[in-house]
Amino acid sequence: MKNIKRRTLLTTAVTSLVVAGSYPLTRAQGIGGLANSTAQTIRDKRPVVHDGGIRFGAYDPHGDFASQHNVSTEGLFLPWEDVDLDSLKLADAYALERNRNLLITIEPWSWDVSWRLTSGQLREKVMRGDYDLNMQTIAALIGQMKSPVIVRWGQEMEDTSGRFSWAGWAPQDYITAYRRMMDILRREAPKADRMWSPKGLPNLTPYYPGDNYVDLVGLSVFGLEGYDERAYGAPRNFPQSLKQGYDLVEGFGKPVWVAEFGYEGSDSYIMPWMQEATLKRDEFPALVEVVYFNDRDVHAWPFNLGRPDWRVLRGQATN
Repeated sequence: MKNIKRRTLLTTAVTSLVVAGSYPLTRAQGIGGLANSTAQTIRDKRPVVHDGGIRFGAYDPHGDFASQHNVSTEGLFLPWEDVDLDSLKLADAYALERNRNLLITIEPWSWDVSWRLTSGQLREKVMRGDYDLNMQTIAALIGQMKSPVIVRWGQEMEDTSGRFSWAGWAPQDYITAYRRMMDILRREAPKADRMWSPKGLPNLTPYYPGDNYVDLVGLSVFGLEGYDERAYGAPRNFPQSLKQGYDLVEGFGKPVWVAEFGYEGSDSYIMPWMQEATLKRDEFPALVEVVYFNDRDVHAWPFNLGRPDWRVLRGQATN
Protein backbone atom coordinates (compact mmCIF):
# COMPACT_ATOMS: atom_id res chain seq x y z
CA MET A 1 0.00 0.00 0.00
CA LYS A 2 1.32 3.43 -0.94
CA ASN A 3 1.89 5.96 1.84
CA ILE A 4 -1.55 7.38 2.51
CA LYS A 5 -0.15 10.35 4.47
CA ARG A 6 2.52 11.56 2.12
CA ARG A 7 1.07 14.78 0.78
CA THR A 8 -1.05 17.47 2.44
CA LEU A 9 -4.59 18.18 1.38
CA LEU A 10 -4.44 21.87 2.26
CA THR A 11 -4.40 24.72 -0.21
CA THR A 12 -3.15 28.16 0.73
CA ALA A 13 -6.63 29.68 0.62
CA VAL A 14 -9.00 27.14 2.15
CA THR A 15 -8.98 23.69 3.69
CA SER A 16 -10.31 21.96 0.60
CA LEU A 17 -8.96 18.79 -0.96
CA VAL A 18 -7.83 18.82 -4.56
CA VAL A 19 -6.52 16.23 -6.95
CA ALA A 20 -3.18 17.41 -8.29
CA GLY A 21 -1.31 16.15 -11.29
CA SER A 22 0.72 16.99 -14.36
CA TYR A 23 -1.51 17.71 -17.34
CA PRO A 24 -0.49 19.42 -20.57
CA LEU A 25 -2.06 22.86 -20.95
CA THR A 26 -3.25 23.53 -24.47
CA ARG A 27 -4.58 26.94 -25.42
CA ALA A 28 -8.14 27.24 -26.64
CA GLN A 29 -8.97 29.24 -29.74
CA GLY A 30 -10.19 32.57 -28.44
CA ILE A 31 -10.80 33.11 -24.71
CA GLY A 32 -12.42 30.64 -22.36
CA GLY A 33 -13.29 28.14 -25.07
CA LEU A 34 -15.16 30.67 -27.21
CA ALA A 35 -15.44 29.78 -30.86
CA ASN A 36 -16.36 33.14 -32.36
CA SER A 37 -16.64 35.74 -29.59
CA THR A 38 -14.33 37.16 -26.94
CA ALA A 39 -16.83 39.42 -25.16
CA GLN A 40 -15.98 38.85 -21.50
CA THR A 41 -16.62 41.86 -19.29
CA ILE A 42 -18.10 39.96 -16.33
CA ARG A 43 -15.33 39.53 -13.76
CA ASP A 44 -17.30 37.64 -11.09
CA LYS A 45 -19.49 34.97 -12.67
CA ARG A 46 -20.67 33.19 -9.52
CA PRO A 47 -24.19 31.74 -9.72
CA VAL A 48 -27.12 33.69 -8.33
CA VAL A 49 -28.48 31.85 -5.27
CA HIS A 50 -32.23 32.40 -5.36
CA ASP A 51 -34.29 32.54 -2.17
CA GLY A 52 -36.38 29.38 -1.97
CA GLY A 53 -34.48 27.83 -4.85
CA ILE A 54 -32.06 24.95 -5.24
CA ARG A 55 -29.36 24.77 -2.57
CA PHE A 56 -25.87 25.79 -3.61
CA GLY A 57 -22.45 24.38 -2.76
CA ALA A 58 -18.93 24.72 -4.09
CA TYR A 59 -15.62 22.97 -4.45
CA ASP A 60 -13.58 26.04 -3.59
CA PRO A 61 -9.80 25.55 -3.28
CA HIS A 62 -9.19 29.29 -3.78
CA GLY A 63 -11.58 30.42 -1.04
CA ASP A 64 -13.74 32.58 -3.29
CA PHE A 65 -16.87 31.42 -1.43
CA ALA A 66 -15.32 31.43 2.06
CA SER A 67 -17.42 34.34 3.35
CA GLN A 68 -20.59 33.68 1.33
CA HIS A 69 -23.35 32.74 3.77
CA ASN A 70 -25.76 30.96 1.41
CA VAL A 71 -23.36 28.11 0.55
CA SER A 72 -24.73 24.81 1.87
CA THR A 73 -21.93 22.41 0.98
CA GLU A 74 -18.14 22.40 0.86
CA GLY A 75 -16.92 20.05 -1.87
CA LEU A 76 -13.66 18.13 -1.47
CA PHE A 77 -11.69 15.80 -3.76
CA LEU A 78 -9.65 13.09 -2.10
CA PRO A 79 -7.41 10.50 -3.78
CA TRP A 80 -7.07 7.50 -1.49
CA GLU A 81 -3.28 7.28 -1.76
CA ASP A 82 -0.43 9.73 -1.29
CA VAL A 83 -2.32 12.24 0.90
CA ASP A 84 -2.24 13.64 4.42
CA LEU A 85 -5.56 12.56 5.89
CA ASP A 86 -5.08 14.67 9.03
CA SER A 87 -6.18 17.61 6.89
CA LEU A 88 -9.67 16.16 6.90
CA LYS A 89 -9.97 17.36 10.48
CA LEU A 90 -9.22 20.93 9.38
CA ALA A 91 -11.74 20.65 6.55
CA ASP A 92 -14.32 19.47 9.08
CA ALA A 93 -13.63 22.49 11.28
CA TYR A 94 -13.81 24.84 8.28
CA ALA A 95 -17.20 23.47 7.22
CA LEU A 96 -18.54 23.37 10.77
CA GLU A 97 -17.65 27.03 11.33
CA ARG A 98 -19.66 27.95 8.22
CA ASN A 99 -22.54 25.54 8.90
CA ARG A 100 -21.85 23.59 5.70
CA ASN A 101 -22.08 19.94 4.72
CA LEU A 102 -19.02 18.17 3.37
CA LEU A 103 -19.25 16.43 0.00
CA ILE A 104 -16.15 14.22 -0.14
CA THR A 105 -15.35 12.74 -3.54
CA ILE A 106 -13.03 9.77 -2.99
CA GLU A 107 -11.08 9.02 -6.15
CA PRO A 108 -9.52 5.53 -6.14
CA TRP A 109 -6.05 6.46 -7.35
CA SER A 110 -2.91 8.28 -6.26
CA TRP A 111 -2.41 12.02 -6.21
CA ASP A 112 0.88 11.38 -8.04
CA VAL A 113 0.16 10.43 -11.67
CA SER A 114 3.36 8.38 -11.84
CA TRP A 115 1.90 5.99 -9.24
CA ARG A 116 -1.41 5.40 -10.97
CA LEU A 117 -2.32 1.90 -12.06
CA THR A 118 -3.89 0.91 -15.34
CA SER A 119 -7.63 0.43 -15.33
CA GLY A 120 -7.26 -3.35 -15.26
CA GLN A 121 -4.67 -3.30 -12.48
CA LEU A 122 -6.84 -1.04 -10.34
CA ARG A 123 -9.90 -3.21 -10.86
CA GLU A 124 -7.99 -6.36 -9.89
CA LYS A 125 -6.55 -4.83 -6.73
CA VAL A 126 -9.88 -3.34 -5.61
CA MET A 127 -11.67 -6.65 -6.12
CA ARG A 128 -8.93 -8.49 -4.24
CA GLY A 129 -9.30 -6.20 -1.24
CA ASP A 130 -5.91 -4.52 -1.54
CA TYR A 131 -7.49 -1.11 -0.96
CA ASP A 132 -9.87 -2.03 1.83
CA LEU A 133 -7.49 -0.58 4.42
CA ASN A 134 -7.25 2.70 2.49
CA MET A 135 -11.01 3.04 2.46
CA GLN A 136 -11.31 1.92 6.08
CA THR A 137 -8.78 4.54 7.21
CA ILE A 138 -10.61 7.33 5.39
CA ALA A 139 -14.04 6.13 6.52
CA ALA A 140 -12.92 5.94 10.16
CA LEU A 141 -11.90 9.61 10.03
CA ILE A 142 -15.18 10.53 8.37
CA GLY A 143 -16.99 8.73 11.17
CA GLN A 144 -15.37 11.11 13.66
CA MET A 145 -16.40 14.30 11.85
CA LYS A 146 -18.89 16.71 13.34
CA SER A 147 -20.10 18.10 10.01
CA PRO A 148 -22.73 16.21 8.00
CA VAL A 149 -20.84 14.21 5.36
CA ILE A 150 -21.75 12.85 1.94
CA VAL A 151 -19.32 10.40 0.33
CA ARG A 152 -19.07 10.18 -3.45
CA TRP A 153 -16.89 7.25 -4.55
CA GLY A 154 -15.62 6.59 -8.08
CA GLN A 155 -17.60 9.20 -9.99
CA GLU A 156 -18.50 9.21 -13.72
CA MET A 157 -18.10 5.44 -13.95
CA GLU A 158 -19.94 5.13 -17.27
CA ASP A 159 -17.52 7.45 -19.11
CA THR A 160 -15.39 5.43 -21.55
CA SER A 161 -13.09 8.29 -22.63
CA GLY A 162 -10.20 7.10 -20.44
CA ARG A 163 -10.34 10.11 -18.11
CA PHE A 164 -10.60 7.98 -14.95
CA SER A 165 -8.95 4.62 -14.24
CA TRP A 166 -12.14 3.23 -12.66
CA ALA A 167 -14.47 4.42 -15.42
CA GLY A 168 -15.56 2.16 -18.23
CA TRP A 169 -15.36 -1.08 -16.23
CA ALA A 170 -18.01 -3.68 -16.89
CA PRO A 171 -21.09 -2.54 -14.94
CA GLN A 172 -21.13 -5.53 -12.60
CA ASP A 173 -17.44 -5.05 -11.77
CA TYR A 174 -18.06 -1.41 -10.89
CA ILE A 175 -21.13 -2.27 -8.82
CA THR A 176 -19.17 -4.90 -6.89
CA ALA A 177 -16.37 -2.40 -6.18
CA TYR A 178 -18.78 0.40 -5.22
CA ARG A 179 -20.72 -1.83 -2.84
CA ARG A 180 -17.51 -3.07 -1.26
CA MET A 181 -16.39 0.49 -0.53
CA MET A 182 -19.80 1.60 0.71
CA ASP A 183 -20.03 -1.42 3.02
CA ILE A 184 -16.79 -0.25 4.62
CA LEU A 185 -18.13 3.31 4.86
CA ARG A 186 -21.36 2.11 6.47
CA ARG A 187 -19.42 0.20 9.17
CA GLU A 188 -17.01 3.04 9.97
CA ALA A 189 -19.22 6.08 9.35
CA PRO A 190 -22.87 5.00 9.60
CA LYS A 191 -24.20 8.57 9.56
CA ALA A 192 -22.55 9.50 6.25
CA ASP A 193 -24.77 9.63 3.18
CA ARG A 194 -23.71 7.76 0.04
CA MET A 195 -23.74 9.43 -3.36
CA TRP A 196 -23.69 7.44 -6.59
CA SER A 197 -22.49 9.88 -9.22
CA PRO A 198 -22.59 9.07 -12.94
CA LYS A 199 -21.63 11.63 -15.54
CA GLY A 200 -25.09 11.59 -17.08
CA LEU A 201 -24.41 9.60 -20.27
CA PRO A 202 -26.96 7.30 -21.96
CA ASN A 203 -25.19 4.14 -20.73
CA LEU A 204 -25.40 4.97 -17.01
CA THR A 205 -28.37 2.79 -16.02
CA PRO A 206 -26.55 -0.60 -15.84
CA TYR A 207 -24.10 0.93 -13.31
CA TYR A 208 -26.77 1.66 -10.71
CA PRO A 209 -25.71 -0.25 -7.56
CA GLY A 210 -29.19 -0.58 -6.03
CA ASP A 211 -31.43 1.43 -3.73
CA ASN A 212 -29.84 0.01 -0.57
CA TYR A 213 -26.48 1.51 -1.55
CA VAL A 214 -27.55 4.97 -2.71
CA ASP A 215 -28.86 7.88 -0.67
CA LEU A 216 -28.28 10.57 -3.30
CA VAL A 217 -27.54 10.69 -7.02
CA GLY A 218 -24.99 13.20 -8.33
CA LEU A 219 -24.52 14.32 -11.94
CA SER A 220 -21.85 16.36 -13.72
CA VAL A 221 -22.98 19.34 -15.83
CA PHE A 222 -20.57 21.76 -17.51
CA GLY A 223 -21.16 24.44 -20.10
CA LEU A 224 -18.35 25.53 -22.42
CA GLU A 225 -19.42 27.79 -25.26
CA GLY A 226 -16.79 26.65 -27.74
CA TYR A 227 -17.62 23.01 -27.11
CA ASP A 228 -21.37 23.57 -27.46
CA GLU A 229 -20.91 25.27 -30.81
CA ARG A 230 -18.75 22.47 -32.14
CA ALA A 231 -20.59 19.50 -30.64
CA TYR A 232 -24.20 20.72 -30.85
CA GLY A 233 -24.10 23.54 -33.38
CA ALA A 234 -25.39 26.13 -30.90
CA PRO A 235 -24.93 27.24 -27.28
CA ARG A 236 -26.82 25.32 -24.59
CA ASN A 237 -28.08 26.55 -21.23
CA PHE A 238 -28.12 24.81 -17.84
CA PRO A 239 -31.54 23.13 -18.15
CA GLN A 240 -30.69 21.80 -21.60
CA SER A 241 -27.37 20.42 -20.37
CA LEU A 242 -28.92 18.81 -17.29
CA LYS A 243 -31.93 17.20 -18.97
CA GLN A 244 -30.37 14.04 -20.41
CA GLY A 245 -28.75 12.89 -17.18
CA TYR A 246 -31.67 13.97 -15.01
CA ASP A 247 -34.21 12.09 -17.10
CA LEU A 248 -32.08 8.94 -16.85
CA VAL A 249 -31.72 9.00 -13.05
CA GLU A 250 -35.07 10.43 -11.95
CA GLY A 251 -36.66 6.99 -12.00
CA PHE A 252 -34.38 5.74 -9.24
CA GLY A 253 -36.43 7.85 -6.82
CA LYS A 254 -33.44 9.46 -5.07
CA PRO A 255 -32.69 13.14 -4.45
CA VAL A 256 -30.59 14.45 -7.34
CA TRP A 257 -27.60 16.76 -7.08
CA VAL A 258 -25.41 18.32 -9.69
CA ALA A 259 -22.23 17.27 -7.88
CA GLU A 260 -19.97 19.15 -10.29
CA PHE A 261 -20.83 22.04 -12.55
CA GLY A 262 -19.25 25.06 -14.14
CA TYR A 263 -19.50 27.29 -17.18
CA GLU A 264 -17.28 29.49 -19.30
CA GLY A 265 -17.72 31.56 -22.45
CA SER A 266 -18.85 34.99 -23.52
CA ASP A 267 -20.99 37.19 -21.28
CA SER A 268 -24.09 36.35 -23.29
CA TYR A 269 -23.39 32.63 -22.86
CA ILE A 270 -22.72 32.58 -19.11
CA MET A 271 -25.48 34.98 -18.01
CA PRO A 272 -28.27 32.36 -18.35
CA TRP A 273 -26.12 29.83 -16.49
CA MET A 274 -25.54 32.30 -13.67
CA GLN A 275 -29.26 33.08 -13.39
CA GLU A 276 -30.74 29.60 -13.86
CA ALA A 277 -28.54 27.18 -11.91
CA THR A 278 -30.38 27.50 -8.58
CA LEU A 279 -33.88 28.18 -9.91
CA LYS A 280 -36.48 25.55 -9.07
CA ARG A 281 -38.04 24.11 -12.20
CA ASP A 282 -41.06 21.88 -12.63
CA GLU A 283 -39.13 19.59 -15.00
CA PHE A 284 -36.51 18.81 -12.29
CA PRO A 285 -38.57 18.17 -9.12
CA ALA A 286 -35.95 15.88 -7.54
CA LEU A 287 -33.06 18.35 -7.97
CA VAL A 288 -32.03 19.64 -4.53
CA GLU A 289 -28.50 21.07 -4.84
CA VAL A 290 -25.82 22.17 -7.31
CA VAL A 291 -22.11 22.25 -6.43
CA TYR A 292 -19.85 24.58 -8.40
CA PHE A 293 -16.38 23.38 -9.44
CA ASN A 294 -14.42 26.56 -8.73
CA ASP A 295 -11.11 25.77 -10.40
CA ARG A 296 -9.48 25.09 -13.73
CA ASP A 297 -10.35 21.72 -15.22
CA VAL A 298 -7.58 19.15 -14.79
CA HIS A 299 -8.24 17.60 -18.20
CA ALA A 300 -8.15 19.07 -21.70
CA TRP A 301 -11.46 19.20 -23.56
CA PRO A 302 -12.02 17.99 -27.13
CA PHE A 303 -11.67 20.20 -30.21
CA ASN A 304 -8.35 21.56 -28.93
CA LEU A 305 -10.17 23.65 -26.33
CA GLY A 306 -7.57 23.10 -23.62
CA ARG A 307 -8.41 23.07 -19.91
CA PRO A 308 -11.36 25.39 -19.26
CA ASP A 309 -11.07 27.69 -16.26
CA TRP A 310 -14.37 27.41 -14.38
CA ARG A 311 -13.24 29.71 -11.58
CA VAL A 312 -15.84 32.38 -10.80
CA LEU A 313 -13.30 35.19 -10.38
CA ARG A 314 -11.85 35.79 -13.79
CA GLY A 315 -8.33 37.06 -14.29
CA GLN A 316 -6.98 35.22 -11.22
CA ALA A 317 -3.95 32.99 -11.58
CA THR A 318 -5.06 29.37 -11.76
CA ASN A 319 -2.69 26.49 -12.44
